Amino acid sequence: MKRRLFSFIGINFLRSSTLLSISFIFFLISIIILKGFQVINWEFITQPPKEFMTKGGIFPAIVGTFYLTFLSIIVASPIGILTGIFLVEYSRKNWFLSLIKITIGTLSGIPSIIFALFGLAIFVVLFRFGVSILSGGLTLAVMILPTIIKTTEEAIRTVPDNFREAAYALGAKKSETIIKVVLPVALPNILTGIIVSVGRAAGETAPILFTAATFYTRKLPKSIFEETMALPYHIYALMTEGTQAKSQVPIAYGTALVLLALVFLMNGFAIFIRYKMRRGKKW
Repeated sequence: MKRRLFSFIGINFLRSSTLLSISFIFFLISIIILKGFQVINWEFITQPPKEFMTKGGIFPAIVGTFYLTFLSIIVASPIGILTGIFLVEYSRKNWFLSLIKITIGTLSGIPSIIFALFGLAIFVVLFRFGVSILSGGLTLAVMILPTIIKTTEEAIRTVPDNFREAAYALGAKKSETIIKVVLPVALPNILTGIIVSVGRAAGETAPILFTAATFYTRKLPKSIFEETMALPYHIYALMTEGTQAKSQVPIAYGTALVLLALVFLMNGFAIFIRYKMRRGKKW
């Protein structure tokens, strides 16, 4: 009787928690859509801001967000995947390996503002990249690197050892086994980590606060050594400028809606690719 009672309470508690979480998410998205949709039009998407961001559009911020996200992903993905392969396939179990794993796990939980200070000290000042797309993209790459490493490591561990043994039995070398057997099987799960990283890189404000973002500009960046507008920083600037003109608040909600839509589109595209890859599996 007690087991049934505890089971009933536990199951209903989980259901209530799930329903509450979904309700909060739905409520948040609904507010952004309702308030942001009022200013969404073709001019808002394709035109630069006017009159110090009280009118006009957010096109430079959209382009800047794309540049920063793309740069961070193409830098962090190869390094993260190679590191994950090394940790699983080549490293030996010892205190140094344990220290590396603890460090990677710790980096995953560090507040993003710490990465902003790191990017300012290293990329902006030490390497003299200045406040630029390059500095911001590299800072975001460092921030998302632990996520990609951990996901790659877990994805490779899920590949059955029978696959490796079969490849070795056919005379394949370790490197050939990893490239032709392990990675193709683990790639859909690795892509999951990259999907999460894309969303985080596109939506972070703090890491680009001191390294890449500019408050206001009407022109597009011509190189990665120039500063740029970005959607998350644009929202922050609109809501903390001080005057908070009535025309700025709707623009901030519209910008948030565009950022949300871009993240959904990028994630949806990556999920589609992952789905196609998983359907192609023959086991």
